[in-house]
Amino acid sequence: MPIKYTKMMPLMKNNRNRALLIALGICILLTGIYTHSLSKPALAPDVSFKTISNKTIRLKDLQTKVVLITFWASNCASCIKEIPFFKSLYQDYHQQGLEIIAIAMFYDRPNYVVTTVKNHQIPYDIVLDLDISLAKAFGDISLTPTTLLLNPQGEIIYRATGLLDLIKMQKRIAEQL
Repeated sequence: MPIKYTKMMPLMKNNRNRALLIALGICILLTGIYTHSLSKPALAPDVSFKTISNKTIRLKDLQTKVVLITFWASNCASCIKEIPFFKSLYQDYHQQGLEIIAIAMFYDRPNYVVTTVKNHQIPYDIVLDLDISLAKAFGDISLTPTTLLLNPQGEIIYRATGLLDLIKMQKRIAEQL
């Protein structure tokens, strides 16, 4: 029996479109494509880091430097894809005052983190966030990769979730150095 058009068909189509738009919006947020720059820089939290090489770093001690912080995981494909970007940034800007701190998420097994660091010959500081305190201190970070850029005054001037855009980040860093 053929389907007859009724007054309900356009309404159903609108509801379907609305549902598709909502689903698309949720997917964009969940996949980390959502990126934003902070309009009013917030002061970074007063935290200390213990690196996997047993070095203690106080974030306050890094004021006067540009600091790039990435929250990552060894089982995150985008995070692994970013490692060459961070290595390049470190090589190009560390001597000019850039510090990079990669914070492994609480669920990442320490032995996996160490293996990843060795396999990729990561030159910058790596921290384990075993008790979730760092993710909470930086605004309840739960998605990886999440990247933050701090200016020399210790303010968070950029925050993004998703794959890093190397060219744009180079420009942001150069503006702060």
